[in-house]
This record gives sequence, structure tokens and C-alpha cells, in this order.
Amino acid sequence: MSAAAPDQPMTAHVDPRVPADKKLFLWSVRRELWENRSLYIAPLAVAAVALVGFFISTFLGIWESQLRLNAEKPGTPFDLVAGLLMLTSIMVSVFYSQEALHSERRDRSILFWKSLPVSDATTVLSKASIPLVVVPLTAFAVTFATQWIMLLWSTLIVKASGQSAATLWSRLSFFQMSLLVFYHFATAHALWPMPVYSWILLVSGWARRAVLLWALLPVLVIGALEGIFYRTAHFPLFVFSRLMGDAPTIAHGSQSTFPLDPAKTHIAPGMFLTSPALWLGLIFSAVCLLLAIRLRRYRGPI
Repeated sequence: MSAAAPDQPMTAHVDPRVPADKKLFLWSVRRELWENRSLYIAPLAVAAVALVGFFISTFLGIWESQLRLNAEKPGTPFDLVAGLLMLTSIMVSVFYSQEALHSERRDRSILFWKSLPVSDATTVLSKASIPLVVVPLTAFAVTFATQWIMLLWSTLIVKASGQSAATLWSRLSFFQMSLLVFYHFATAHALWPMPVYSWILLVSGWARRAVLLWALLPVLVIGALEGIFYRTAHFPLFVFSRLMGDAPTIAHGSQSTFPLDPAKTHIAPGMFLTSPALWLGLIFSAVCLLLAIRLRRYRGPI
């Protein structure tokens, strides 16, 4: 009998063809997921509550008029679930960004992480990828799964009530709706708010305490000065629209609309990609991330 093979190192399963820098980046992203379980627990919890509410509503008849489960007008509960998970993704991203660089300085774990062969650029970019890539993708995946369960349950309820399940599926256009939701997450909740998250991340690496307050302070000061001298509030509303995903991504005539009705919604990727506000925001984000990398190089524990 042959001797037992020795234990393999933890990294033995990593493809050796992957460049070392990419391996470090991927492990850094995994570290963030291990240390911040709320990134996926929060959307799962919201989805679970929404599903329970939806199941109860089908038994108790809570949905009334346009909110009632009806094969002719099935979309409203699906809209509400998508909206709740979009709002959850925004809150998770904001709170993660304000803790991203601040928490490791506060608990002094930055001394340990700096002792590892991981560059400051890799660390900061892996942290930036969480609100810009991981959270939107996670929220979309949870949204898709939740709405799929709702659709299957709705099919059973509609058939039990004598209505046409085929009408429900054709009216809802589930897969087209899911593509629209994915497009909305990728544009309005990833690229469009990128300047806001990058700014909060930068402040997280600089401030000693009250990160959100310091991040909000320039907005409040500029907004106050604008209100005093011009009697307007364009700058605070502009920042708020960035955070909430009010991007030129969805076209419905000349107005923006919630992206869940394929019959009435038309995506406008050209409008989005050619928007000067998008590119100015990306430039601002790049500057913030470069400054955050430099700050982490020289800032020590709090």
C-alpha cells in the first residue's frame, strides 16, 4: 500500500496560471467577504422578510386593487422587492465604505496586514470592488432568486384561483424584467454612485472618527453656502441622486422610470455611456482611490 499523500497547502487549489497579483487581489476580496458577512446576510434577510410577507398576503388578501395578486397586473409586488433590495444594497455599500479602511486602523490590525506581501493598491482596490462590484452582483442574484420564488408561488395561487398562469407569465415577462434589473444594478447602482463610495472610502482612510460625518461635511457646507447665496440646493440633490442611482440609464419617453416593465421601459446605454457626468464621476473616483492608496501607505493605527 502506498504511503498517504502529505497535506496540501491551502493555496494548492489555486490555478498556477493565474498571475500572482490577481491571486492576491482575489484572496483580498475573499478576506473582505469573510470579515463582513453583512454584505450578503443583509440582502438575504430582507429577501426572506419580503417572501414571508408575500406568502402571507396571498392567503390573507392583503393586496388590494392594483396591489392584489392578479394575472392581469402582477408586477407591483415584484417592483417592491426589487426596490427594497436596491435600497438595501445602497445602505450596505455606504456602511461598508465608511468602515473599509477605518476599522483596520481602529483595531490596529493594519499592522498585521501591512506585514503581509500585499500592496496598498491591491488592498484598497479590493475594498473598492465590494460596493462597486460584489454588492450589486449579490443584490441582483438575491433579487432574481426571490422574484423567481415569487413567480412560482404566484403561478400556483393563480391556477388555484382559476386564472390563467399563461397570462401571468406573459404579462410579467420575467426574464426580460430580470435583464432590466441587472442592467439597472450594473449602471445605476455600481458605476453611477462610484464617486460617492470612492469618496467615503478615502475619508475612511483619513478620519480618526465619525467617518460619515466627515464625508457629509463638504456636502453640507457647500449646500449651505449655495442656499445662502443662490437660494438653491442643486449640489446636495446632485450628490443624493448619485447615491440613489438616478442615472440616465432608463428611457421612457423623456422621463426616467423604474426598470421593471419591459413593455413600457426602454434602456438607453448610449445615453448613459456618453453622459459627461458619468466620465467626470469616474475621473473623480480614480483620484479618490489613488489618494486612498497613498493614505494607507503612510497612515498608521488610530
